[in-house]
Amino acid sequence: MFKNATFKLTLSYLSVLMVISLIFSAVVYRIGSNNLVFGLSRESRELSISFPIFNGTRFGQLNPADLAAGRAHLLDELILTNLIVLVSAGLISYWLARETLKPIEAAHEQQKRFVADASHELRTPLTALRMESEVALLDDQLDTKALRRVITSNIEEASKLETLINNLMRLSLLEAEKQQRQFTMQDLKPLAKEAIDQIKSQADAKNISVSIRSPSKATFKVKGDHDSLIQLLVIFLDNAIKYSPKQTHVVLSLAHTSDYVSIKITDQGHGIKAGHLEHVFDRFYRADASRSNESGFGLGLSIAKLITDIHQAIITITSAPGKGTTVQVDFPIKA
Repeated sequence: MFKNATFKLTLSYLSVLMVISLIFSAVVYRIGSNNLVFGLSRESRELSISFPIFNGTRFGQLNPADLAAGRAHLLDELILTNLIVLVSAGLISYWLARETLKPIEAAHEQQKRFVADASHELRTPLTALRMESEVALLDDQLDTKALRRVITSNIEEASKLETLINNLMRLSLLEAEKQQRQFTMQDLKPLAKEAIDQIKSQADAKNISVSIRSPSKATFKVKGDHDSLIQLLVIFLDNAIKYSPKQTHVVLSLAHTSDYVSIKITDQGHGIKAGHLEHVFDRFYRADASRSNESGFGLGLSIAKLITDIHQAIITITSAPGKGTTVQVDFPIKA
């Protein structure tokens, strides 16, 4: 598809360039011909004045053969020039077409991969829902306890579907409103406390402590969207807890410089191999098998990246397998 589009776009660019070249050549030929006539006429007049003996002869008049030869030479030069332009413009047009279509092709491939991944992720809980329901219907001896277990499992799968759909909608919303949000000044410290409250039950279930480290009287104000910033912190805290062993510690640190307000979340979890770090923000990406065993759809960090992008923030992840992961987000201080 894109090979055909490249060919068509190359022809379009080439057509435009050649039309311009031909128009320019026609103008040059017209001007050149006029100058040639003027030059030969002036030369004939000067010859007649300087040498009256040639008056009335072909030496004292404009020679049509010389004029035709001059025009033919000028036309040959213009044809050669246009051939050079054709070859050069063809190469340039192809390069421009490829450069123009590259981001479109990349977006198309990303969309295809996203649709395929989303379809797969949606199919998994739907299949589980259908199979468990069919098995329950076929079992005439199913008691109330077993039926309750099936219903509970179906509710869990439905919750997973709801989470996935909400995350997909959130991604679309963030992308659609990337340039439209009206931000207000937000203090990250109370937002961090609110985010920790949201993941407290999850941390308690694994006996993981979560603490905030920051100067007691300092404020950490950035210009941003309240709900999105909380969601950003919840995503990072959720990942830190999800991929950390029981009875470990997660630290959320706040700091600022003259240019940035920084928030850093450090865990003592499994860590991420260096080769996987560049892909962690890809949708549905799972770094390794141990991470894929955890619940979730691989959308959290994609959403986090979008949130940092719309806040013009810089996100950095450093990690060492077996030693934990640190996520740092630097928010620019708006004047």
